[in-house]
Amino acid sequence: MPSKPVELPTAVAKAFIKDMRAFFAAGGTGVKADGIAARQLHVLKEHYSGKLKLTDVREMFLRMRRQA
Repeated sequence: MPSKPVELPTAVAKAFIKDMRAFFAAGGTGVKADGIAARQLHVLKEHYSGKLKLTDVREMFLRMRRQA
């Protein structure tokens, strides 16, 4: 998971939040939730130069949910 904050354009950040809500609406597990996380992984890789994995995106969703 990224240790430094990633600067995202506003539209990308809003899409991330929308997908995070969809991820949890899908139950947070299963094929549909994995597809949502995979879509965000692809988008985030365009804005982050480090290595990201699907599990990193899931962890970001979980951490943000706990803090909300």
